[in-house]
Amino acid sequence: MGIPRGVTLIVGGGFHGKSTLLNALEMGIYNHKPGDGRELVVTDPNAVKIRAEDGRRVVGVNISPFINNLPYNQDTAAFSSDNASGSTSQAANIIEALEMGATTLLIDEDTAATNFMIRDQRMQALIAKEKEPITPYLDKVRQLYNEYGVSTILVIGGSGDYFDVADHVIALDSYVPHDVTAEAKAIAAQQRQERQQEGGHAFGVLTPRVPLPQSIDPSKGRRDVSVKTRGLRTVQFGTETIDLSAVTQLVDDSQTRALAAALVYAQERYMDGKRPLADILALVMDDIAQQGLDVLSPYPLGDLAAFRRFELGAALNRLRTLQTSSKTK
Repeated sequence: MGIPRGVTLIVGGGFHGKSTLLNALEMGIYNHKPGDGRELVVTDPNAVKIRAEDGRRVVGVNISPFINNLPYNQDTAAFSSDNASGSTSQAANIIEALEMGATTLLIDEDTAATNFMIRDQRMQALIAKEKEPITPYLDKVRQLYNEYGVSTILVIGGSGDYFDVADHVIALDSYVPHDVTAEAKAIAAQQRQERQQEGGHAFGVLTPRVPLPQSIDPSKGRRDVSVKTRGLRTVQFGTETIDLSAVTQLVDDSQTRALAAALVYAQERYMDGKRPLADILALVMDDIAQQGLDVLSPYPLGDLAAFRRFELGAALNRLRTLQTSSKTK
């Protein structure tokens, strides 16, 4: 089975394998050993899993393609929060992934913010658009592909409104996939929705961010560099704890150790208050590609594993002391 580029829905009844298929695609960014059972699942290497992440810190992210007109005149063109909501965190996770060069987004409605994904006709009638800051993903997913070439694979079981914007629809029946695109399009044609499209004429601007090096401090006490990891999902970076529990495409502790070392390497080598985040990540990944993971440490460690720029960027974005500017070099 091939899933072409574009907007693809994975539908089906509960417990029929929708999330299982998406999880396989999520891990298809890695090679697997023959006989592993997943060696035939191959995914765009720039695919990023997106979810809501209540409580995460967000700094300087332009989430205005999705969210505007917040109470108290909060700026969404450079949005910051120490305790982001489900919808604002999901918007930030998408924009950050795009900033780092993602070309496919993987989304499961089970871990998404409902008010970020859909706003139906009845809710539109009750709450006018000028009173609703959130533009749902439903009204942006098509623009995202048409304007930026970024595909979406979405597990959805609760809203047929996405039939109108989908290129492909795959139904899971007892873990067996079926192409039901024609049936879904026929239903969409027969049962026309009267909801108003709220996405405007374009997706919106992606604004590069510049990490400020003084905000990334690995020191603790008398040690200039104190960086440790605790299992797969936690990095102790100086006096700060980086929580990677929502970064689900990490699969081994050795990757987390490499990420921790790469944060220090990036801060020391490439963060100058002028270079955009995407450029910094590219330079670090180029050094690793040319010199191996040992470039991250002054001495060979032997217990590091490769990671992608997306996970490195995700770790940096979750450092609670991070500060950014929006100027570029």
